[in-house]
Amino acid sequence: MSPNIIELEGQIFIPAEELPISEWPCVVNEEPQPTLTLKDDDMFLVTDTLGNIAGNFNLRDDISASMGLFCNDTRFLSRLELQIDGRAPVLLNSTADKGFMLSVLCTNPKIEGRLNADTLGIRREIVLNGALFSEIEVCNYSTGAVTFELSLTFDADFVDLFEVRGFSRQKRGQKLRAVREGKPAQEETGNLTLAYQGLDRAVMESRIEFHHRTPDLFKGYTAIWQLELQSHESIKLGYRLQMFNNNRPVSRVDAPVTLVQAKAAELMEEQHWVHQSTRIRSDRAMFDRVIERAEQDAYLLRQTFGKDKVLSAGVPWFSTLFGRDSIIAASQTLMLNSAIARETLTILAEYQGKTDDDWRDEQYGKILHEIRFGEMARCLEVPHTPYYGTVDATPLWLMLYAEYYVWTADMETLDRLWPNALAAMDWIDRNCAETGYLSYSCRSNRGLVNQGWKDSGDCIVNRKGQLAKPPISLCEVQGYVYAAKVRLAEIARLKKRIDLADRWQEEARDLKARFNRDFWLEDEGFCALALDGDRQRVDSITSNPGHCLSLGILTPERAYSVAERLRAPDMFNGWGIRTLSSLSPAYNPMGYHIGSVWPHDNALIAMGLRSLGLIDQALELAQGLIDMTQYQPYNRPPELFCGYERNGDRTPVRYPVACSPQAWATGSIFQLLHMMINLVPDAPNNCLRIIDPALPESISSLRLENLKVGATLLDLEFQRTGNTTSCRVAKKRGNLRVVIEA
Repeated sequence: MSPNIIELEGQIFIPAEELPISEWPCVVNEEPQPTLTLKDDDMFLVTDTLGNIAGNFNLRDDISASMGLFCNDTRFLSRLELQIDGRAPVLLNSTADKGFMLSVLCTNPKIEGRLNADTLGIRREIVLNGALFSEIEVCNYSTGAVTFELSLTFDADFVDLFEVRGFSRQKRGQKLRAVREGKPAQEETGNLTLAYQGLDRAVMESRIEFHHRTPDLFKGYTAIWQLELQSHESIKLGYRLQMFNNNRPVSRVDAPVTLVQAKAAELMEEQHWVHQSTRIRSDRAMFDRVIERAEQDAYLLRQTFGKDKVLSAGVPWFSTLFGRDSIIAASQTLMLNSAIARETLTILAEYQGKTDDDWRDEQYGKILHEIRFGEMARCLEVPHTPYYGTVDATPLWLMLYAEYYVWTADMETLDRLWPNALAAMDWIDRNCAETGYLSYSCRSNRGLVNQGWKDSGDCIVNRKGQLAKPPISLCEVQGYVYAAKVRLAEIARLKKRIDLADRWQEEARDLKARFNRDFWLEDEGFCALALDGDRQRVDSITSNPGHCLSLGILTPERAYSVAERLRAPDMFNGWGIRTLSSLSPAYNPMGYHIGSVWPHDNALIAMGLRSLGLIDQALELAQGLIDMTQYQPYNRPPELFCGYERNGDRTPVRYPVACSPQAWATGSIFQLLHMMINLVPDAPNNCLRIIDPALPESISSLRLENLKVGATLLDLEFQRTGNTTSCRVAKKRGNLRVVIEA
């Protein structure tokens, strides 16, 4: 047998270079096109507005490079192009409103001697559900018969997502051709197989099975139908694309057979999710569209890991399990559906650090940063198996652990995860032992230099714009440690561990005293971003101290001083608070963490302002973010946007490659609502306090249905009259005490 032949469970492949095929010409504009995004569990698809993926995109262009069908950090489809007689269709309308489904309406261009313009009505539908399903319906609207050629071109480069993001590789695997009797397999089977063998010897495939009518012929990876339609006659074509790794389905979702079944399965699961979640509606249609989108995106971002589902961080770059992102998003959505938090805590506990490993920045008790499943991870070219380079995910996990309990009184989960909580606290204590503060420095040669939520390489700078040297102790991380100690002390008392409760309370008091001494910038009336490796204050003005406002680590007078400084024009641009002051030499309104505005960052700050009683300021911040979201496609908040000032005619300036949907941007909508109505749950004591609710002027009434606190379901109604917001319990299923404090 030739060494170039690869057999896999009855299939035969040969290296692609041994059976060259001619490439079908690409007619899509070389310039970047507007994109649409679909997501279903562990799959996502990015296309242009026609539903096409251009085969000539430029990997150096971040927008076009992100196009394709991805699963498990691998691109299984890098070209998908519909043509009519070798020409691109003309777009009439398209929408990806449902999130897992794309609908396109288009027509034909003028084709000399064959077709007048606008003769054909072409409906194209794509659905994700464990596979990619597509149907194309073509109708002849002329008064006579027409003949034409319809083609679909496919290709797959099987590129790792890290490659798409710009990571270089010295070597790649090889593309394969599926063959039968020395010929391309599609000529014998009527179906297409795109294949690749990675450096780990795994064979990955995209198998395309055609429905309704098989292609009349193939030219390479282009399927061609030669069609004749009578006046007002229509025809339907379709296919299903499944992804395999060593002949096993890649997606964790079981794929149905047809598009109709896929759509029905998605809609049924979505309805089940809606039924289990809080329903939120107001008297303002635009605000409701923002809420409805956030509800749907929370559903779309759920991704299966083992038996659980967590919110993946964002599409396209971060569609996987993260520590920090998934935890914060789970906290933000507790009022929507507390199951997200339970499952997030559980899956992150399963991956909790078990050893010391510099390559992965892993330590015992540490919560992961992210996990990846692509070829580069499998071949250990990147350390994401998982990677643990995050300083804040561990205290944030502890905070969520305590917060989940006060919402649910779920003692079973509390007890089951108690050993993980102890291991997490032990990791914090070990890493605080030398300096008294939780710090980071990168140990992996392919790890992150910065390991807080601002993790780009240029963001931790002093007031002169100079980079800080590690190890770095971020201000908000110390706030998270303080809050974790305070909250876990209460749980320790519940569990009769008085020794731990007393110790953690004392350590929290000591941390607070030292923090207010070491981090305070007296001349600025503000908190330093961090302490650097020389224990010097990193004295730039940033948004980070805003996270501390609700955590209790700042003294009251210093918390108010920080809150006031964040409102200054160099920080607040009218839409939100910038990540870095516009007065800094390092400021760039287009910089990822050095001048941009992040919705989740601002939602956390708004919660802090509310905790200080600065309700008007908190509502102003919330209104700016809601206004910004109303300008976005599908009323969906982006991961971030540029820091340019808001003025009369200027709309929010988009950050070109922001993830959308993105988990903690989506979650910020619910966190802002939480801030407005100010829910204080105490499920273990069977109580919910609603303290001084305050709707913004843009909303007169708000209704929550099916809000779950402990074992009780509540319907709450809020009404704003003048400057006062009232609340009443419209319906209650359970015996929870609801205390409304105005």
